[in-house]
Amino acid sequence: MTAEKETLPVTATPPTLSCDVLIIGGGPAGSTAAALLAQRGMNVVLLEKAQHPRFHIGESLLPANVPLLDQLGVREEVEAMAMPKYGIEFVSPWHQDRTFLEFREAWNKSMDKAYQVRRSDFDHILIKNAARKGAQVIENCRVKSVDFLPDETGAVVHAQHADGQAATWQARMVIDASGRDTFLANKLDTKVKNKKHNSAALFGHFTNAQRLEGKLEGNISLFWFEHGWFWFIPLADGTTSIGAVCWPTYLKTRKNSVQEFFMDTIALCPPLQARLKDAQLVSEVEATGNYSYSCKQARGPNHLLLGDAFAFIDPVFSSGVFLAMNSAFYATEVVHAALRAPHQLAAATKQFDRVMQKGPREFSWFIYRVTNPTMRDLFMGPRNMFRVKEAVMSMFAGDIFGKTPIWPSLYVFKGIYYIGSLLTLRRTLEAARRRKINISDTAQVR
Repeated sequence: MTAEKETLPVTATPPTLSCDVLIIGGGPAGSTAAALLAQRGMNVVLLEKAQHPRFHIGESLLPANVPLLDQLGVREEVEAMAMPKYGIEFVSPWHQDRTFLEFREAWNKSMDKAYQVRRSDFDHILIKNAARKGAQVIENCRVKSVDFLPDETGAVVHAQHADGQAATWQARMVIDASGRDTFLANKLDTKVKNKKHNSAALFGHFTNAQRLEGKLEGNISLFWFEHGWFWFIPLADGTTSIGAVCWPTYLKTRKNSVQEFFMDTIALCPPLQARLKDAQLVSEVEATGNYSYSCKQARGPNHLLLGDAFAFIDPVFSSGVFLAMNSAFYATEVVHAALRAPHQLAAATKQFDRVMQKGPREFSWFIYRVTNPTMRDLFMGPRNMFRVKEAVMSMFAGDIFGKTPIWPSLYVFKGIYYIGSLLTLRRTLEAARRRKINISDTAQVR
C-alpha cells in the first residue's frame, strides 16, 4: 500500500491594505494623532506592539496637558482616575527648608493644575478614544519594516501579529510614535546621542509612602542627593512612584541586584528615606540607562516623528507626555495639508519644525543645570523680581508655545543664574568639572 504524500497547508500572501495614515505606536503621541486625524475623516491605522493596558513610566502631567485633554474629549475620564497635582516640592540636603512652588504662581493663572496618572490607565484611555473617533487600532501588532516609495507618494509598511500572521499596508503618510524604540530614526540613521546630557534611572512603586497633606498630597516632590535626584509621584490608587535619576559613574559602583542597589540609593537621601519608613515596595525595580537623545530631523516627504520617537530628555520637569501629545496636534496640521490642502503645507511644516525643536531646547536649558548648586539655590530661594518666578513656573507648566509673554523674564532668570555662578566661581568650576566627567562616561544598568 502506497502511503499518501502529506499535504502542507499553503499560507497565502496577505493582501496589501491601504490607508491614508499609518501610525507606529499607541502611546500618548500616536493615540492623540490617530484620534485627531480620524476626526478629520482620514483612514487611519494605528499599530501597537503591546496590548493595553500596559506598564509605562512617566506618570506626571503638566497643566498644559489639560487643554489637550479637553480638545480630545477625555478630560473627565482622566480626572476620574488621576491625582490632582498643584505644584512641586523641592528638597535639598544643602538647604534647611523645603520649597513649595505652585502652578497658580505662573503667568497664566488658568494653568493652575495638572494630574498624576498611572500610565497604563492613561494610555488606555487615549487609545480607546482613538478607536472611538474612527481610527483602526490594532494591538499586538509589531511593525517589522517600512519601505518608502521612490516617488515620495507614501510607504509600504510590513507588520506581524502576535500569532505570526503577516500584514502589509500601503500608506500615504507614516507617523512614527514608537517612543524610545525610535523605529524610523533607526532605519534612517538619524538618531544622535545627546552629548550634553547623560543619566540613567532606577524606579519602582511603593505603598504607604508618607505624602504631603491636604491639597498638596498630589504634588510631585524632587529630592536632590549627591549623585542626582529622586522623583516622588503620588498616584490616586495609593501607590507612589519613586525614581532615582543618577550619573552613570554612580551606577557603575553597583555590586548587588538592581533592587538592592535602588534601596541603598534611597538610603543616601535621608528626607526621602524618612518618607518611606513605613512603605513597602510593590513592584519590580526597573532600570534604564543612557537615554538622552534626539534625531537630526522630525519629518520627511512622507513621514513624521513624534514625541520620544524624535527626542527624549531627562524627566525632571515631567515634559515628556506633554511634548508627545502637543507634537501630535501640530503633526495633524501637517498631514492634513500634505494630503488635502497642499497650499497650506509650507506654513504647517514650518510651524511643526519650530515646535519640535523648541520644546526640547527650552526644557533642556533647565535640565542640564538642575543639579548645579547655583540652580539649586535659585529653586530653594525663589524670588519674583521682574516676574521671573511667574515665568519659570509658566515654563514648568508647559506654557511655552502660546502667546504668554514669559520670555523677557526668563532671560532675566538666566542672567541671574549666570551672575550667581560667577559670584561662586570656584564652586561653579568644580560642579562643571564633575558634570563633564559624568556625562562623558557610560554605564549599562543590568
